[in-house]
Amino acid sequence: MKRRMFIQTAGLLSASLSSQSKPNKVIEPLIIATWKNEKATQAGYEKLLQTGNALDGVEAGARIPEADPNDTSVGYGGFPDRDGHVTLDACIMDHKGNAGSVTFLENIMHPISVARAVMEKTPHVMLSGKGAYDFAISQGFKPDNLLTEKAKNAWEEWKKESKYEPKINIERHDTIGLLGLGKNGEIAGACTTSGLAFKMHGRVGDSPIIGGAVFCDDEVGGACATGLGEFVMKTLGSFLIVEFMRQGKTPQQACEEAVMRIVKRYQYKEFQVGYLAINKKGEYGAYSIQKGFSFTITQKGVTQVIESKSYMS
Repeated sequence: MKRRMFIQTAGLLSASLSSQSKPNKVIEPLIIATWKNEKATQAGYEKLLQTGNALDGVEAGARIPEADPNDTSVGYGGFPDRDGHVTLDACIMDHKGNAGSVTFLENIMHPISVARAVMEKTPHVMLSGKGAYDFAISQGFKPDNLLTEKAKNAWEEWKKESKYEPKINIERHDTIGLLGLGKNGEIAGACTTSGLAFKMHGRVGDSPIIGGAVFCDDEVGGACATGLGEFVMKTLGSFLIVEFMRQGKTPQQACEEAVMRIVKRYQYKEFQVGYLAINKKGEYGAYSIQKGFSFTITQKGVTQVIESKSYMS
């Protein structure tokens, strides 16, 4: 009996020591964003490290281009619609599945922060137009004139022909989508834009659509989109990517499959859509229809801009 107890005790001790000799893999936090957005990912990464919260990171990152007058497709300085109005769309989603969104918002510098307030302070997911604006004002946001002289001049020039062609190399597609991976493995996402230049007044793209522009599932990973939003909406690209990853695909494979959903069904040669994805391990992937799509990642204090693979080479 004593011998048996000794063997059992020795076995338990050995197992305990063995488990202690194999520490859990440390998760390296990261912020990743569509296009060349070093300042955004760096600001988001710094905020993530400061608070330990991936949601804080993606919001902080999105606020950078929103306040940049030289970025003509996001926030302040964004090109107006065909009637001269700068209208903004944004969404944000945390690792618990909570989400907030604003559409057709005018005169507010940071729609991403309004979207977060919708998520945290209302029973709703999406507010639009004057309702979104009134809510923003009630939360202490200040009104701003977002139409810069540069954007106004571009609009005046466009009106000479009023030719609207939402095609690659004619319309800009640098809506910013961001994904964050926190220290505890939680994933959050955000997207913000002023939409297509010279769009119809009232047009809303994929950027405020949960499952279109952004989707996060803390059991699996997250994804975000950029490009011609109509086709992201028609295929719910970000949601689709997360579901592909749930089925076992890598982030890269999932992004490629989501692009193929568009390519197989639509006349894809004259517009661009690009996707980013990350999983719980910190692995990431990117893929686009046309070449030229890049993404930015900040991790371990290092920032890189990487050219994505594409369907058309």
